[in-house]
Amino acid sequence: MSRDARTSGYVFPMPGSALLQAWREGYTLDRLKRDVLAGLTIGVVAVPLSMALAVATGVPPQHGLYTAIVAGAIIALTGGSRFNISGPTAAFVVILFPIVAHHGLGGLLIATFMAGVILVALGLSRLGSLIQYVPYPVILGFTAGIGVVIALLQLPDFLGLSGITLGDSTLHNLLLIGQALPSLSLEELSVGLVTLAVLLVWPRLHTPLPAPLAGLAIGTLAATLLLWGGIEVDTIASRFSWELGGEHGNGIPPFAPGLIAPWHFPGADGQPLVIDFALIQALLGPALAIALLAAIESLLCAVVADGLTRTRHDPNAELIGQGLGNMVVPFFGGITATAALARTATNVKSGAFSPIAAVVHSLVVLLAVVALAGLLGFVPMASLAALLFIIAWNMSEARHFMHTLKSAPASDVAVLLICFGLTVIFDMVIAVAVGIGLAAALFIRRMAQLTHTQRLDSPSTGECFPPEAALYRMSGPLFFGAAEKAIATLRIVDPDVRMVVLDMHEVPSLDTTAIVALESLRRELGEQGVGIIFVGLPPRLALKLKRAGIKRETGKLAVVRTLAHAESVAWRWLGGGR
Repeated sequence: MSRDARTSGYVFPMPGSALLQAWREGYTLDRLKRDVLAGLTIGVVAVPLSMALAVATGVPPQHGLYTAIVAGAIIALTGGSRFNISGPTAAFVVILFPIVAHHGLGGLLIATFMAGVILVALGLSRLGSLIQYVPYPVILGFTAGIGVVIALLQLPDFLGLSGITLGDSTLHNLLLIGQALPSLSLEELSVGLVTLAVLLVWPRLHTPLPAPLAGLAIGTLAATLLLWGGIEVDTIASRFSWELGGEHGNGIPPFAPGLIAPWHFPGADGQPLVIDFALIQALLGPALAIALLAAIESLLCAVVADGLTRTRHDPNAELIGQGLGNMVVPFFGGITATAALARTATNVKSGAFSPIAAVVHSLVVLLAVVALAGLLGFVPMASLAALLFIIAWNMSEARHFMHTLKSAPASDVAVLLICFGLTVIFDMVIAVAVGIGLAAALFIRRMAQLTHTQRLDSPSTGECFPPEAALYRMSGPLFFGAAEKAIATLRIVDPDVRMVVLDMHEVPSLDTTAIVALESLRRELGEQGVGIIFVGLPPRLALKLKRAGIKRETGKLAVVRTLAHAESVAWRWLGGGR
């Protein structure tokens, strides 16, 4: 770190601080084994989840796998959390699906890169700690709404509906699904129900095989049995095809992700994108939403991991790592990545010690792509939909949602329901913006209620002021939401009052609005021939007043530290002398 950085108080966030921390603690062969075993476990879980979440986003499943491979490794090596496992997550579906609908895969990859740049900027600006100020009702509201939207988007595949293409309008999608119900396929539904039943029952068996893998395996077996009976069901191989370097096939390409510019991928019209100002302008809003959600999701995940392991993460380094991962992964065909809470918790429970576990997880997914691509193509779409139903249910946090509705204050319940409704009916960008705005307004209102001014007959410390002096005590922060209310009381003074003594010992802060209001009060009282004494302002706040031009003037304005000093000034100004 440079001398200038030290003297300015800025400490440059260190990318890869999590890996460095684990190394400093002593990285032994035993700890390497723990990381490898944990990485193998998470990798097995990540394969079906990555495919399912890519499909839910509206892109072929291999792009979810590429995300886990590339972004998962980069974020682990450059981030600030030792245990976060990053890849595609359910939280992004409601943001990414509309981007794909309007701008295609290419637009999504460019927006992901832009979001990565924003995340790096947030980390370098040391804004990681600010994420904790996003209110819980806002987070719970949009996550519950995301769960509902994800479940709704899976209904066509789960029910085997034909001739239906969903968009980004929930109400319109409901109408389309209702109109397509006569085309329901009992075969697709049966495969989906079998997979769903396995996913629900399997965790109770306490077997080493993860439930997502077991569910998709048994669902694939059910689809194979139907195929032997002459009944075909929709699978990854029948839904998706690929073409690369003159080769083509169905399902997932059996190659490691290769380097390709994001704008070479197709837009919504199937043609490669042309990057211009209009496209960047259209993608800026979604990119900001992606960055905000990625920051919230990743840092909350890191906090949970810290609670499970009694460690501490570096929030700014984690944002930089998330940003670097999202900047690089679009050049390998990967979509937006962030830390995944369920996979991170499983990583901790599997005994991981360092970010090496996340790197091993990425290698496992890479091995699955290269060696098992053909087998993965047999996975039924109805089975992926069933898996996404479980993800959506876990995402919705229904128990916490209902508990909050029953126990939270009415204002928080209102914020929760508004965020939930806006996420479901419109999109998460509007929901988060409105939710944070409402929460901020409610916070300002509550803080304003704590700020008040009252007139005192006499000070409790025994001072004796002249009869022409009126003593007031002001309590609470003076900011734009409370300043006018607190100062309004002082504008109404008795005709006999020639001096206002304002005790401000309990005022912790002043903003510009409050300073302007105090200057206005000083001017109004001065016109009435009334002087004012500010008492007990901390030096930093007194300096603010001085810089704003509110300066001492004999007989009109004084700034003192104690009531005793204010008493002597008041007697001297009013001609009593003491």
